Amino acid sequence: MTAIAQQLKQVQVSVILMMTLAVLVMSMGAASGLTDVVLSAIADAYIQVSSFVAATLFLFYGAEKFAKLDLEKMLANADRGQIVYAALLGALPGCGGAIIVITQYVTGRLSFGAVTAVLTATMGDAAFLLIAQEPVTGMAMLVMGFSVGVVSGYIVDAIHGKDFLRQPMRDVANPSVEGHGDAGLWLNRFWMVLIIPGFALGVMAALQIDSDALHGTRFLPAPSLTIGAAGGVLSVFMFIVPKFLSRHAPDDTEIPMPHSGIAARVISDTNFVTAWVVAAFLLFEVSVYSFGIDLHGAFRGYAIFTPLIATLFGFIPGCGPQVLVTTLYLAGAIPLSAQISNAISNDGDALFPAIAIAPKVAIVATLYSAIPALLLGYGWMVFVEGI
Repeated sequence: MTAIAQQLKQVQVSVILMMTLAVLVMSMGAASGLTDVVLSAIADAYIQVSSFVAATLFLFYGAEKFAKLDLEKMLANADRGQIVYAALLGALPGCGGAIIVITQYVTGRLSFGAVTAVLTATMGDAAFLLIAQEPVTGMAMLVMGFSVGVVSGYIVDAIHGKDFLRQPMRDVANPSVEGHGDAGLWLNRFWMVLIIPGFALGVMAALQIDSDALHGTRFLPAPSLTIGAAGGVLSVFMFIVPKFLSRHAPDDTEIPMPHSGIAARVISDTNFVTAWVVAAFLLFEVSVYSFGIDLHGAFRGYAIFTPLIATLFGFIPGCGPQVLVTTLYLAGAIPLSAQISNAISNDGDALFPAIAIAPKVAIVATLYSAIPALLLGYGWMVFVEGI
């Protein structure tokens, strides 16, 4: 490692640690107004999304290493069965499966139908909320998403062919701050220290358990806010700072790339997704706070339009709007037909990496998912709900 590269690594680690510690202090204080909205949005993104993304990726990469299961090779060699595998990966909560499928498509190993299948099958983290409150309905949604994803994938391939919208091979690797050095290793260890309680808090949140009421103390009244905000900021800056420093480093300076271990891959991919999710959560929550947008009111008095509205909400990247739709369904504000439409049309947080890696592909596949979403949603409304 050159002296310049070493200095850059020390700078990036220092910046990331200072920002994370600053958020830790702020979250333990009496935050109010916009500050509270921002910190809560970051914490929700980390606990409700990033922690499950990390857990999913650990399962995927662990299976690859210890069970000698190469999901990427399995997808590439599956031929026509690749659509079934893609839909199965998409049906799993989280976006780990979608990342693998999108990556394999970009490198020329999968068809566009596989992308359509994975994005159609994906319900995102709203599945956790639905399964926690209505397990039978939640599992039915996962099975439905898988089935519709498989059918949609085969139909799309039959119409367009496997090379539809194929792009030149791209390098989708993401820089990490691990590199070769004690500073980067300690930073990754700090990341691991936060993700473990973050996942535990995420499970409690999915089960509608008030973790702050159970574990809050005088000095740490809202542990979910503190851990979530700190973990979110840490992940975002671990993703952004190396990119910024690499872009402004001298041309002959080589910034160390991450190790190939499971933890390094999980950290790198999770940070990549977290940066997008935090941005979406902030845009969503700050807009609601600043402009007084009443998203709940969008469904009131428009029963016949609820599947259409829910489908349009599914186009919004991220899990925030999708969790809102599921919450409205669980509260009885919208019918099951709207939940069905949203479950099929929405891609959850899987749309973030898809847009980042292959934007045109992600948009077209998402638009295609609206067709079965509207058909099944309105079909259920007419034949079952009788509206």
